[in-house]
Amino acid sequence: MQNQDLTGRRALVTGGASGIGLATVTMLARRGAKVAMNHLEDDPAGKEQVGRLKAEGLDVIAAPGDVSILETAERMVEKAVADLGGLDYLANNAGISGTKDPIPPADLDRIGEELWQALLATNLVSVFRVSKAASGALKEAEGAVVNTASTSGLGLQGSSIPYAASKSGVVSLTRSLARALAPKVRVNAVAPGQVATPWTADWPAERKQAALDKSLIKRHVQPEDVAELITFLLTGAKMITGQTIVIDGGMTVS
Repeated sequence: MQNQDLTGRRALVTGGASGIGLATVTMLARRGAKVAMNHLEDDPAGKEQVGRLKAEGLDVIAAPGDVSILETAERMVEKAVADLGGLDYLANNAGISGTKDPIPPADLDRIGEELWQALLATNLVSVFRVSKAASGALKEAEGAVVNTASTSGLGLQGSSIPYAASKSGVVSLTRSLARALAPKVRVNAVAPGQVATPWTADWPAERKQAALDKSLIKRHVQPEDVAELITFLLTGAKMITGQTIVIDGGMTVS
């Protein structure tokens, strides 16, 4: 799979300017795919990363737009599909934690409506609206979708109650979309544990070490590790659909 040639394939990756999203854009493009990188319109990192990858000779285009807003998300998908000339692969990766530090479950007073609405709109509802907007092109290409969930959506707490709930919703939505888009389109999800991304870069050393201690493989999951799994589920795995695959170095089984 590492040497798979994706020349002629077209992909859209939401939340593609950093972390798992950027690693996925890069991996797909280096294998020959034409990739639309979605990012927030006012995020300078999006333009910088598109420019850097283009300078590397990769076929990457910008697809700016806030997927947490219905009209913006729909316009972004429509333009990306037009610019790509169709769509084979969709990676719904955009997501936010909504808080710098974890909120303990018992600290309900720190959890307000604004946090709920932001997390649900970005982490969960955007997966539905982007997939719906892209469904026609994906069916035509008999393509695939991979959503980024989290181990917090499979029973672990994560950064907050709303975050865990939003990711649990992604797991459920993945199964529903697999039914809705079958048999033309496969839909799966990945559930990373703690990943070394800009989100976790400033975490205290003891918090990072606690995750490492639980890992059976004894190293932190890297964005490229998750991108490799996303790429496999998009481009291979022809009989896998409706599934959520955990990638956490064995943390949840230790």
